[in-house]
Amino acid sequence: MEVIVAEHAGFCFGVTKAVEKVYEQIGKKDNIYTYGPIIHNETVVSDLEKKGVKVIGSEDELDDIKEGTIIIRSHGIKKDIYEKIQQKNLEYIDATCPFVKRIHKIVDEESQKGKTIIVVGSADHPEVEGIVSYANGPVFVIESPKEAAEFQIDQGTEICLVSQTTFNYNKFKETVEIFQSKGYNINIVNTICNATEERQTEAERIASQVDVMIVIGGAHSSNSRKLYEICSQKCARTYFIQTLDDLHLDNTKAVKLVGITAGASTPKNIIEEVQNYVRRSII
Repeated sequence: MEVIVAEHAGFCFGVTKAVEKVYEQIGKKDNIYTYGPIIHNETVVSDLEKKGVKVIGSEDELDDIKEGTIIIRSHGIKKDIYEKIQQKNLEYIDATCPFVKRIHKIVDEESQKGKTIIVVGSADHPEVEGIVSYANGPVFVIESPKEAAEFQIDQGTEICLVSQTTFNYNKFKETVEIFQSKGYNINIVNTICNATEERQTEAERIASQVDVMIVIGGAHSSNSRKLYEICSQKCARTYFIQTLDDLHLDNTKAVKLVGITAGASTPKNIIEEVQNYVRRSII
């Protein structure tokens, strides 16, 4: 039995920086808050809460805070929330992923030029909610190639299309092809980060080779869910888990090759724990 662990698994650059910034403040500041979970991983968020870091879940909760340090999550926040934090003169640390910040800038500048913005992504994801808030005019969220096929707008409309950083790369390409086939005056900016593209491509390759594929990620992690979706299409026995406690492998006698990958918000120690367990258990 052999175990293949994806090289591009676990914390990405943006998540690493965001989590480090929170831990750096512990012991230095009395009241530390993150606006939304700093990343979509319950294990990390729980550990930070045990160390006194509180999560702000809404604008109303922000209104109640009079002092303290607010750390803006890696996914970013809505423009009006950002401005409110500044207006309240609260100390804040912006841990928004730089790749997400780049999309904010593109959307802001292109919409100021009069372009209609199309965001390819999940409408209810906090990253997308933040991106949409930077549009200064018409903005639409397209979640699937099917929605792209049904989308209609005046042919003369100038459009700028961007993507959620963690969107399924294959679906993004398919969506782009649909928009191009409609003959729109469209500027396409592929804002899926390199780490996401590499992670998805590698996961797909490994899943196509193995008997069992394990995807580790937070229950609310969009990029982890997309990895599971991609791997499931290549390997029927694909498991999605948050921690080792969730892993229940069946009929392991015939298993010769196991693949492991993990979302961008999965800590290295959890990946290692799962890997070590699989190596010991499936012989």
